[in-house]
Amino acid sequence: MTGYTPPTALPAWLLGEGELRAAAARHDFGTLFRLARQRAGISYSQIAAECDIKPDRVGTLARGRGKVATFEKIVQICDALRIPGHLAGLADRPWEARPASGEAEVDEVLRRRFVQVAGLAATMPTTLAQPSGRIGRRTVASLRERTARLRRLDDVLGGGDTYRVYTAEYQATKALLRDTRYDEATGRALLSLLAEQAQQAGWAAFDGGCEADAVSLYEASRTAALDAGDTALSGNALAFLAYQRLGGDRRAGAEIASRSTEAIGGDTPAGVRALLHERRAWACAVADMPTEAERSLAAASAALAEVHGQPQPDWAAWVDHTEVDIMTGRCWAELRRPLRAVPVLEAALARYDDSHARDKALYSSWLAQAYLTAGEAEQSAAVVSRALALSDGVASVRPRKRLAPVLNDLSAARYRTLPAVADLLDQARG
Repeated sequence: MTGYTPPTALPAWLLGEGELRAAAARHDFGTLFRLARQRAGISYSQIAAECDIKPDRVGTLARGRGKVATFEKIVQICDALRIPGHLAGLADRPWEARPASGEAEVDEVLRRRFVQVAGLAATMPTTLAQPSGRIGRRTVASLRERTARLRRLDDVLGGGDTYRVYTAEYQATKALLRDTRYDEATGRALLSLLAEQAQQAGWAAFDGGCEADAVSLYEASRTAALDAGDTALSGNALAFLAYQRLGGDRRAGAEIASRSTEAIGGDTPAGVRALLHERRAWACAVADMPTEAERSLAAASAALAEVHGQPQPDWAAWVDHTEVDIMTGRCWAELRRPLRAVPVLEAALARYDDSHARDKALYSSWLAQAYLTAGEAEQSAAVVSRALALSDGVASVRPRKRLAPVLNDLSAARYRTLPAVADLLDQARG
């Protein structure tokens, strides 16, 4: 593998920096991963693929939890990041000599690496059927399972790392719809899958800061869902579009969210009903409609009570009582009702594992906002400090964007002389 330069190779200028060299010497690969992401723009998903490590493990190490102890894995990581052997206490690596190598060797390595995403050494979906070949429901079921596995990346990685992965899946399914033959039922199932994948790609685009791409994908999702006759996914597409509108015309966003709940029917799974109602609650809270927000939160809780272990679509299965509690706290924080917001957010976030760093940091911003509304600046500063630490290295624009207004309020003259707030402002500047 001497002629191949991996996409995770660290630049020479970064290899010369003291912090990186110290981390390499003590085999602190979490710090190395974080520096690669922050300083060189190398995503955690790229590191995971090159080092043959699960993406959630990369994220966990980057947040200072756990360590790499086996010699084989230490060598593999050093080779993937192109860390010279002497920096990590190893003998010189073969690639350090950089002998000439034929193009065939490079092409073969690139071919092997191309599909290593999220630890899945699987072919892209388009290989499941040759162009103009025939596919059936089993193919669609296999692709749906793959989509569910890839969705787990969103638990630990931000949209900046996952957007291309999800978009590739969406485009591959579009190719199947265009280039293969299938019966009517399989076509509807493919369209439903396409709608699901478009929503996942749209969410990653939104999370990564590409809001125009997100809107386009949500609209494409709704079209596919309507063509498939999938009312649950078409309703969820509207809920996503409502979320996008809340940054501008808030009343319009609440109206779109209300339309999303109109898609609920007698056969709509309970988890989907809970999801659509809680998203409407949020839209109503942002639009300063407290009565409607509270009514939707109650409807979401009532829907969850009906789940009772019944199978739910994977794209809605993550909605549970903790999620609804967090949404409840977010709504009351947005409505400037801290006495309602703080207890429920404190309890829910205590149950929320730090491995979900992006979401926990994001949700914590509403707890910090509620504390500040209540005049508890020190408590607010402590929450923001933890949230900043959690979001460090996560490829998502949303946590820092959400925390920025709270930081701005805390920088006011009446707060910034408080020791806890002064320390936080120093942390934020760093």
